[in-house]
Amino acid sequence: MSERLQRNQKVIDEFRSAGGVVGGDFEGVPLLLLTTTGARSGEPRTMPVTYLRDGDRLVVFAANGGRENHPGWYHNVLASPAARVEVGTQTYDVTATVLEGTERDRLWAEQLERTPYFAGFQERAGRLIPVVGLTRTEG
Repeated sequence: MSERLQRNQKVIDEFRSAGGVVGGDFEGVPLLLLTTTGARSGEPRTMPVTYLRDGDRLVVFAANGGRENHPGWYHNVLASPAARVEVGTQTYDVTATVLEGTERDRLWAEQLERTPYFAGFQERAGRLIPVVGLTRTEG
């Protein structure tokens, strides 16, 4: 397992054992666990992701820490938008939708207000960072 995957697993384990609260670099940061279906493997993949609330939906950002490539979870939701989130102690199914235009820009601006360091991610990435809405699935 790569060092990055090991770090992610530690965050996931802490999140689940502490009711959705994580310390260290993520202390005070709104964090959810996003489980997608691997686009190639078909296996479940869980990643800790920063989010913001927009009404009834959650919004996540495919910043990938400012890397030039989109994160794996983004490719996964493009292939299969059905996903699962863990927020605090709640777990539920969602449908992912890539947001565009003024809606994307509004939510990106809101994220920058809350977490200004995301501007550095945008600069380093050299790509438009996708914004993805997660809407709870009825059922």
